[in-house]
Amino acid sequence: MSADSVNNTMHETTSRNAQSHPVCVLVGHSIEAITSAVVLASLGQHVHLYADLDQLGQQIQQYGFEHHLQALWQMYEQQQIIISKALPDSPDMLIQHYETKSRASNSDLRGSNLQAKNTVTLYWLFLDSIKPVWTEASWITAFNHSHQQTQPIVMSGIEKLGIVSALAQRLQRAWVYYLPFVFLQDGDAYSSMLNPSLWLLGEKTADSSQHLDVLKPLIEHARAAHHADIATIEFARSSIMAMLATRVSFMNEMSRLADSQQVDISQVSRIMGLDARVGSSYLQAGWGFGGNTLPTELAKLQQSSQTHSLDMPLLQSIMHINEDQKELIFRKFWQYFDGFIDNKTVMIWGGSYKAGSGRTAGSAIHPLLALLWSYNIRTLVYSDKAQNELAAIYTQQPLLELVDHPYQQLDSAQAIFIISWSPRDQLDIAKINQHAMPVFDAQNIFTRSQIDSLVGDYTGVGRSK
Repeated sequence: MSADSVNNTMHETTSRNAQSHPVCVLVGHSIEAITSAVVLASLGQHVHLYADLDQLGQQIQQYGFEHHLQALWQMYEQQQIIISKALPDSPDMLIQHYETKSRASNSDLRGSNLQAKNTVTLYWLFLDSIKPVWTEASWITAFNHSHQQTQPIVMSGIEKLGIVSALAQRLQRAWVYYLPFVFLQDGDAYSSMLNPSLWLLGEKTADSSQHLDVLKPLIEHARAAHHADIATIEFARSSIMAMLATRVSFMNEMSRLADSQQVDISQVSRIMGLDARVGSSYLQAGWGFGGNTLPTELAKLQQSSQTHSLDMPLLQSIMHINEDQKELIFRKFWQYFDGFIDNKTVMIWGGSYKAGSGRTAGSAIHPLLALLWSYNIRTLVYSDKAQNELAAIYTQQPLLELVDHPYQQLDSAQAIFIISWSPRDQLDIAKINQHAMPVFDAQNIFTRSQIDSLVGDYTGVGRSK
């Protein structure tokens, strides 16, 4: 199902009375919760989202680069298809609210063909968001004391292995599910959920996905899907993410050897991708990985191994390589100038942890800035999507200047760093050549022909001019 086809049905959806239809109750303020609310609304569902409203507002603002998602959120809120409510201190209050309304409505409508008001279709809990407010014991007890035990409960979030499965077992109802967001793409959250690349569903009761009718369109339009018990899906989620991190760190380690052999690691990556046993995904050398998902997943996996007194040296190496890789491009810069880098001015393009995102969590921009500022280096930074976040983080830093155009003040700089640059944005080699300065490409975004066209020197990760 395409985003356009869903949007074509929105006018029909908005003509419905939100108070006369069942609702999906979501609890959480994460981007996953926000995206799920918007997608459910686009599929014709009415959504009540309970969250810390301050954090919810901050999250929506921080994800302003998700323009389509933000516009739909605002429209659905105005039309009261999505209603945001403050998360009550007690989960009992939330559940009793709907049970009271449901009993009153059923009494009023007895003998009628009309649907009860505010009947809950499902509860969807985003575990990361509810922890600061609700203890596990409190919300599990509240659901177990509920008079309505047929409503499905969906859980999402990254936890230590086995935690979600244990929570499901403590819930005294059959229709409990776990949905990991392995498909969500930062910068394209709405479309990536509407057409999931991989739909994994953990079931407390085997072969029970028919009880999740509201999610059926997503399941049907997934490119790949698999249902299994919750513990297996948890382990699969963690294994997938750890494998992606492994591939990135392996290629970054190989890039250092490629430097010593004067081999272009980007060409090697393309050759490797031709082998069907290897595939082409996550083989690009660069400064490493950031964001929230992969680092959180690895941290949880490490906690799981420690809980069971297991050593995971490969996992530890992956994390070490990734952190060290974020400083590699600075060391190349230092070596290029033989250590004489004090008081220079440099241009940095990109600040987000990946092209297309506006988030800088785990990005190489942070260690790079810290190292440059330790040498009193003035930093001109162009990062269209992450500009606001960088401004908020570094409000008191006089050596940071955020610029609105990548070539603005380029004549003031003695070097260019590239942290994240969208392949869709054309590099203007002619403008770069006007200044003949060295380029330090931490993303390996330059093509070989562009490198050859440069007047100045080029240094990448596992590749050079």
